[in-house]
Amino acid sequence: FFSSLFFWKTLHTMATVITLTALADNFMYLIIDQQTKKAAVVDPVEPQKLMAEAQRQGAQITTVLTTHSHYDHAGGNNAFKKLMPELTIYAGKGDNAEAAMVEVGDGDSVQVGVLEFQVLQTPCHTVGHVCYYLQTADAKCVFTGDTLFVAGVGNFFAGTPSMMHASLKKLAALPDDTLVYVGHEYSVSNLQYAAFLEPKNPHVAEKLAWAKDVCAKKQHTTPSSIGGEKLYNPFLRAVFGEPSVMQHCQTSDTVAALKFVREEKSAGAWKSHI
Repeated sequence: FFSSLFFWKTLHTMATVITLTALADNFMYLIIDQQTKKAAVVDPVEPQKLMAEAQRQGAQITTVLTTHSHYDHAGGNNAFKKLMPELTIYAGKGDNAEAAMVEVGDGDSVQVGVLEFQVLQTPCHTVGHVCYYLQTADAKCVFTGDTLFVAGVGNFFAGTPSMMHASLKKLAALPDDTLVYVGHEYSVSNLQYAAFLEPKNPHVAEKLAWAKDVCAKKQHTTPSSIGGEKLYNPFLRAVFGEPSVMQHCQTSDTVAALKFVREEKSAGAWKSHI
């Protein structure tokens, strides 16, 4: 599997985020507190990969952070618990995620060593979908599961456009330099749609060229950033009423625009124009 590292340091601690691939196009994450060597994992659908990486890093996995209940995210939880009975498995309130021991929502936090993850409820893809936000003195990151992708969002399987609109506004309120660690490698397809919707947006063109190059090298496009997503993610740009997106959707209502973009992207007719 392909693994990449992102490091940040503060006066008090150093944390490491390691990205691992799983199944066809999923991402899993290992987050290590370097001060204590305690670690959390996000959506460990293939737990043995994460255990092997933690051993290589000299880290002890204590915590599972589940973004939502779908099999390709929570489907490894039972197996992981059998392999490591001491784990605590967190998931969103009411999401009925596999093997969840503690259900969390807005205002809750999860401590891993000296690292503190803040829980953000982002329902719509599933009823209890949550994201996990981590901030240190000089770096910020959020693990968004299937709510926010690079240049995309998840399907509205269990909610309405208004619910996704609120969830995206919540994520967009994070600082622009927050790194966004997504649940799937969908970036090229998402950016191709973004280019169809906004053919004159230079940020989309630049990001698409970059994503194609990265994927051709069998690397991956996570993380992005909140600030970047505001420039090239058509769903976020619908939420914020960007004029070119609103003109494309032929509406002045941002919830209606978000609904239009989601339906048009899913229908796929745009693919004949790229």
